[in-house]
Amino acid sequence: MKKQIILASALASVSLFTGTSAHAESNIHIVGSSTVYPFASYVAEEFGQTTRYKTPVIESTGSGGGMKLFCAGNGLNTPDITNASRRMKPSELKLCKKNGVKDITEVVIGFDGIAIAQAKTNKPINLTRKHLLLAVAAEVPNKAGTKLIPNPYKYWNEIDASLPHRPIIFYGPPTSSGTRDAFHDLVMKALTKKMDVYTKLYKADPVKNKKYKKYKTIRTDGVYVPAGENDNLIVQKLTKDRHAFGIFGYSFLEENSDRVSAATIEGIAPKPKAISSGQYPISRSLFFYTKNDHLDKVKGMREYINMFVSEDMIGEDGNLTEIGLIPLPEAQRKQVRHNVKTLKKLTAQDLKH
Repeated sequence: MKKQIILASALASVSLFTGTSAHAESNIHIVGSSTVYPFASYVAEEFGQTTRYKTPVIESTGSGGGMKLFCAGNGLNTPDITNASRRMKPSELKLCKKNGVKDITEVVIGFDGIAIAQAKTNKPINLTRKHLLLAVAAEVPNKAGTKLIPNPYKYWNEIDASLPHRPIIFYGPPTSSGTRDAFHDLVMKALTKKMDVYTKLYKADPVKNKKYKKYKTIRTDGVYVPAGENDNLIVQKLTKDRHAFGIFGYSFLEENSDRVSAATIEGIAPKPKAISSGQYPISRSLFFYTKNDHLDKVKGMREYINMFVSEDMIGEDGNLTEIGLIPLPEAQRKQVRHNVKTLKKLTAQDLKH
């Protein structure tokens, strides 16, 4: 089953975005998140095999890259759908509207947890979000906690004596990735906005204070290695470098459970129930966004969307749960389908919640 899913992903990605030519052949074109990519690819392959429509063309560009392409304009030479492993930003909605993309529906497909993974041959390890912050931030508090200094930590036991004497190294997503955005929000920003050294010391300087309340700067001294939008590449690197950790979505952890395992975060493992309940500290929702002006112009677009949000795909026993999607509660799934049916228009107010 898993081999078939991987093959489906490869087939769905053979043809990258070619603008007008893709639509001239009546292909649905989809861009965006590498985390959502396996789920979208599965649906795309099923759609191509079981309907009279062609298999959608999917490009894994990262959530940020997908938003740029999606919001570039409303013409048929732009994507119809963009996948995202974090919510659309207000600035992205503003860009969309500026370029004529004014009718968008937000679709939540399920939950995901960000795994901090390592080679399975390593001993189990428990980390906290503060450990992660101090490992990856470009600036950290000095020992007295009175000022920020360039990150000096090279080994985990320098952060916490209970951790092993193991070099700190991460293979993680690039700046275009929604997974990286989610890591910023759920780990870095969530902690630094409550740490005096990042906030109170800068109240006299409004510019710096604003910056440090939203601190998300990752170190660039070789400890954090951006590994592109291919999460399978990170898995491969972890099997070769036992010192390293990788940052990617739960579905890739599940798919590669014979090769990698996850650190527990504050004592909680990234398991479906813990992720869907929010108990796992680095949990998030997964999305795609539809360009509704294309619905009557691109053959099969409505049908593809309806297939994606069906119980057969995103339900408790849906096909996508077999490859790592963690389903929404039943009431929320019904609301998603209602939003799709009524083409609920995304507003700036929605993104404030």
